[in-house]
Amino acid sequence: MPTTEEEDVHKTSSNQRFVYILTCVATLGGFLFGYDTGIVSGSMLLMKPYFKLNTLWVESIVSGTTGAAAVASIFAGICTDYLGRKKTIMTASVMFTTGAIIMAVCKSKIILLVGRVVVGIGLGFASMAVPLYVAEAAPADIRGRLVTLNQLFICIGILISSIIAGSLSSLKQTGWRYMLGLGAVPAIIQFVGFLFLPESPRWLVGRGREDEAKQVLVKIRNTENVKKELQDIKDVVARDNKIKEEVGGFAIGRLFRTRHVLKSAIIGSVLMAFHQLTGIDAVIYYSATILRMAGFGVDQAIWFAVIPNAVLFVATFLGLWLVEKLGRKLLLLISTAGLGLSLAVLAVAFQLAAFNSPPVNITEVFTDGLYNGSCNIKYSNCDSCITDKTCGFCYDDTSRGSCLPVNTDKEELSLIGRCQYINQPNNSFHFDYGFCPTDYTWMPILGMVLFVLCFAPGMGPMPWTINSEIYPLWARSTCISISTATNWACNLLLSFTFITMTETLTKYGTFWLLSGICVLAFIFIIIFVPETRDKTLEEVEQLFMSTSVRAQKQTEMEIYNVRMTEIEHQDTRF
Repeated sequence: MPTTEEEDVHKTSSNQRFVYILTCVATLGGFLFGYDTGIVSGSMLLMKPYFKLNTLWVESIVSGTTGAAAVASIFAGICTDYLGRKKTIMTASVMFTTGAIIMAVCKSKIILLVGRVVVGIGLGFASMAVPLYVAEAAPADIRGRLVTLNQLFICIGILISSIIAGSLSSLKQTGWRYMLGLGAVPAIIQFVGFLFLPESPRWLVGRGREDEAKQVLVKIRNTENVKKELQDIKDVVARDNKIKEEVGGFAIGRLFRTRHVLKSAIIGSVLMAFHQLTGIDAVIYYSATILRMAGFGVDQAIWFAVIPNAVLFVATFLGLWLVEKLGRKLLLLISTAGLGLSLAVLAVAFQLAAFNSPPVNITEVFTDGLYNGSCNIKYSNCDSCITDKTCGFCYDDTSRGSCLPVNTDKEELSLIGRCQYINQPNNSFHFDYGFCPTDYTWMPILGMVLFVLCFAPGMGPMPWTINSEIYPLWARSTCISISTATNWACNLLLSFTFITMTETLTKYGTFWLLSGICVLAFIFIIIFVPETRDKTLEEVEQLFMSTSVRAQKQTEMEIYNVRMTEIEHQDTRF
C-alpha cells in the first residue's frame, strides 16, 4: 500500500503531466505562429521572382497576415467571452488550415495575399486565446513556465520552417507551395486534440456552469480537493459581476472607468508594442533577406537563416528555466539591454560594408561597346548602385566592377556587359543584385545570433506571460485582445515598412533606429512594469491599485480567508 505522501507525489506528477499535455496541444497555435513567421522568410526569395513582386507587393504579402491578425485579435476577445477559449482556438485551427491550402494552390499573387490574410485571422485568434487558456488552466507555481511554453513552440515553429525552407529551396518553381501548404498539418492536429480537452474553468464559472468547472478542476489538478480554488474563482466572478452592475456598460467602457485596470491595460499594451518594435519580426520575417543584403546567395541565405532560428529555439529553454527563478521584470531588463547591443552590432556591420563598398568603374569598355547608361553614370560605388532596383554590380575577383542594368527575367544576370551570360568570360565575373561583396559578411550573422539569444528568454515570452496575468477576470479577454491587437499592429507597422526603411534610412540607419527603441523599452520596464512571480491571478490585480483601493481589497481578502477557514472546519467535522 502506498503511503499518503507517495499518493500526493503521484497525484502531483500526474496532475502536471496532464497540464503539460493540455498546454502543448494549445500552444500548437504558437507553433503555427512561428512557422508562418519563419516560412515567409525563405519562401519569399522564391515567390518574388515567380510572381515578379516589387517592394510594395513583398511588404504586402508579408504584412497581409499581420494586418489581418491585428484586426482578428480584437474580435477574438469577444469570441473568447461568448464562445469560450476552447472553441476560439479550434476556430483558429480551421482558419490556419484553410489559409495554408489557399496559398499552396494559388495561381496569382492576389490569391496568395488572400491566403495570407486567412492565415492572419487564425493567428489573431490563436495569439490572443492560447496564452489566456493556458494561464487560466495552469497552477500558480508553474503558470509562468507554462505560458512561456507558447514562446517555445513559436521558436520550434520558426526553426522547423527554416529547415523546411532550406530543404525545398532547390525547387525554384514549386518549393514555396510546399513550404506554405505544410502549415495545415499542425493546425489539423491541434483541432483534433482540442476535441478531447476541457474548457477553461474560469470561463465555465463565469457562465454559471459550476458543476462543469468543478469537473475540469478535478481533472486538471487530479484531486477532489478543489473546493477552495473553485470558491476563489466563484468569489472573483461574483465580484466582477458586482462591478458590472455598479459601473454598467460594455467591458471596454468599464475598463476606461476602472483606473487600476486601465493602468494595467496601458502597461500591457505598451509592453506588447516594444515586443515588436525592438525588431524581432523584422529580423525573423526578413532573416534571409537580411543575409542576402549581407552578401549571401539565395540558397545560402535560406540555409544560413537556420542558425539564428536554432539559437532562438535553444535559448527559449533558458527562459523556461529562469522565469520562475529571476522573475519576469529582471529577465525583461537583461533581455532588452542585450537586444539594444545586438542591433548595434547589425548597424555597425552594414555601416562598415557601406563605407568600404567597392568602387564603380565608369570608364570600363565592354565587348559590346562603352556603356553610358544611368546605372554606371549615377553611382560611384556598389552600395549606391544596388539601392536602385534596376541596377546590379558586375565585378571580378578584384571586387572592382561596373553598375549595370538588371535583366528582369533573370535577376542573377545583367542586361548588357560581361555579366549578361550564365557562363561569364573566364568564369571570373559575378553579378550581385541587392547586395555587395564585403569582408564583413560574418557580422550580420553574429548580430542576428546575439539578437535572438537575448530575445528568447526575456522580451520574447515575458510580454505574453505578463499580459496573461495582470488583468481581472471581467476584463481579461478585453484587455488581452487590446494588447494582442497592439502587438500585431506594431508587427504590421514594422514588417510593412522594414524594406522601405532600409532603402530610405539605409540598412545601418534602420538598425540604429531599432537599437534606440530598445533604450526606450528599458527605461519603460524599470519605471512601470511590476513583478508578478509567485502571485495568483487575483493577487496580481492589486499591484496596479492605489493604496486606498488596495486596503479595501485587503479587507475583503481577510473576510474571505475567515470564511474559507470556517468551510475547512466544517469539512473536518463531517
